[in-house]
Amino acid sequence: MNSKNRFIFTHLLAFEYFLLTLVLFLYSYFFILEFSLKDPESLKNVLWLWIIYYVSWLFIVMQVRDNQFYFNPDYGFLRSLLVSMFFFIGVVTVLMTGFQLTYFAPLTYILPIVIFSYLNLISRKYLLKFLKKRGSHLFSNTLLISSGHKSDKLPEFEKAMNQYGYNLVGYLEDNINPMENVLNLKIFGKIIDLPKVLTTYTIDEVFIDMSHLEEEKIKSAISIADSYGVRVKLIPDNPLLFSRNYKADTIGDLAIFRLRQSPLDNFNKTIIKRMFDFCFALIALILLTPIYLIISLLIKLDSKGPVFYSPYRKGEGGKTFKCYKFRTMHVCDNPVNGTKSTIVNDPRITNIGKFLRKADLDEIPQFLNVLKGEMSVIGPRPHRINLQNDFRKSVNNYMVRSYVKPGITGWAQVNGWRGPTVTEEQKKERVNHDLWYIENWSFWLDLKIIFLTIFGRHHNKAF
Repeated sequence: MNSKNRFIFTHLLAFEYFLLTLVLFLYSYFFILEFSLKDPESLKNVLWLWIIYYVSWLFIVMQVRDNQFYFNPDYGFLRSLLVSMFFFIGVVTVLMTGFQLTYFAPLTYILPIVIFSYLNLISRKYLLKFLKKRGSHLFSNTLLISSGHKSDKLPEFEKAMNQYGYNLVGYLEDNINPMENVLNLKIFGKIIDLPKVLTTYTIDEVFIDMSHLEEEKIKSAISIADSYGVRVKLIPDNPLLFSRNYKADTIGDLAIFRLRQSPLDNFNKTIIKRMFDFCFALIALILLTPIYLIISLLIKLDSKGPVFYSPYRKGEGGKTFKCYKFRTMHVCDNPVNGTKSTIVNDPRITNIGKFLRKADLDEIPQFLNVLKGEMSVIGPRPHRINLQNDFRKSVNNYMVRSYVKPGITGWAQVNGWRGPTVTEEQKKERVNHDLWYIENWSFWLDLKIIFLTIFGRHHNKAF
């Protein structure tokens, strides 16, 4: 964080303390006025409450916040603010209990935190706009060297720079075409002109795009920036050719990009999903026990053969497992029929099987797979091994689905991409929806898919 960003960060933090003070004042005034807390002991409790709030919030700022907290995009800021709020509630609760301030009911001292967080949320956007309009000199003047980006990407890049507290004032480029200056930014010249630019203009940071620059030019630009005391940030070769989701990291002294990152790569989120899967599956099995018994009886009465059909499927990391389903077809020893996809009015499907498939009840034994940790409630559907080989030939990134556990239902299914996969479009769209789910997973998305699976429109399927 440079000095200008630190200045903005400090002032926004001071404003937060102003909001907190305002909320605490109104909160204390309400208690003193409504409950006549005018005796010294009551006032002492209120004073201790103020101290606990101030200390707790300072702890949250130091331990939970990162340097870009205020400059995060709207969704990122909301997520970070919610995390801060829950930590705030937890720390205050611990301190209130530790100091035995039982005079205040839990709801009464949690409410100011919620109000404070809401005020922080709605005021932050206007504060940044005010600072940008009234004090643009407080934002870091940034010079871009050899952008290497296509012209249609530059507006998005500049918008992101502004979001994170930078003023992109211009760029240096050896092969720049003035007609492509889509941002109407100043073209300062070629890279060799960097010393003159740093001498003439106030530049706080330099961004160097490495994708189209020779190593010697990069080293020279860094050396020149260092001699002027200007911070440098490097933009490596763009990995978005392979994936939209990636994360920069370091191993030893080497910078790396981890492609196709999923929120589920975070261990804490994996634990949350696993705990939810286990609890949901256990409750479902208990509640659905009568239905299991009825369906089992109907299957035995309808046709000869076992109640369950347990084909082998490929799961997370390519591991093979038995996938439990209610049998919906007549038993057949023909190996061709065992690998053949279902079709409309398939003669192999039993009478009760038609009903089970239409109501999606044939899949509910897979809650046993969820309990065993082989599947998840939500995830890409597990395909037959021969169908998986067919998909791999048609869709290049198909096996990325194996990054996570397969699910009983998934994002592709609730969006209608289920059933026969005859055309290339059907295959690609199903895979694309699965990959989108992997890269954009959230607990709330899982709940949405469960809701759409139960109450949404159903389609014929053939897994």
